[in-house]
Amino acid sequence: MPQLDHPVTVIIPWRPAPSRVPAFDFVVDWYARHLPEFRIQTIDTEDDVFVLAACRNRGIAAHDPDEVVVVCDADTLPEPEPLRAAVIAARTSGLVHLPYTEYHWLGREGDAQLRAGVPAAECDFELVIGACSGVYVTTPRTWASHGGQDERFRGWGFEDAAWFLAHNALLGAEPVRHEGNVYALHHAAEVRAGARYDANAALMERYRAAEGDREAMAQLVAGSGALSSS
Repeated sequence: MPQLDHPVTVIIPWRPAPSRVPAFDFVVDWYARHLPEFRIQTIDTEDDVFVLAACRNRGIAAHDPDEVVVVCDADTLPEPEPLRAAVIAARTSGLVHLPYTEYHWLGREGDAQLRAGVPAAECDFELVIGACSGVYVTTPRTWASHGGQDERFRGWGFEDAAWFLAHNALLGAEPVRHEGNVYALHHAAEVRAGARYDANAALMERYRAAEGDREAMAQLVAGSGALSSS
């Protein structure tokens, strides 16, 4: 198993909500038990709604350009070995790393099993095909090189999928995956409807239209209000 010789910061975007507190507490405890060399730092913005992309951008930008940081959702558990491997590799690759090849959404039953002591890999789950969120490993320089995440996605929905397309088009490669799983805990689902969600969906369509076109994607990202290239 790869070992780290220095502490690594884990940035968790976090705005307390009653249904999410148990998952957040479990994630923090998971790091303490399984990844003690990782230190937790929460991040939020002053936006009137929770803007996940902005939290990620701000949290990453606060660190030295070539420092490797982990950005972890407040409901997602990484496995130690692939996460450590991703941290080592992300230092020099110029790409963002995803420390998993399978994203397991545990749901209510799998979550209950995990809390009862069943190993995460043995809990009931739903496999999320094409997942590209949950845990990112990057340097601020790499994150800025393709614009970070688009802060025009406000509330819930689409910022991860849009980022994935931007990464591919602007850096010429998909994020690097490391063999392993991440586990998403159960909590009340967010409302994915209404004017704000519709605006997010419309913006996502612009990303899909620019897929694979570096110039078109660069123009779209340039207007996002996210990080500029360094």
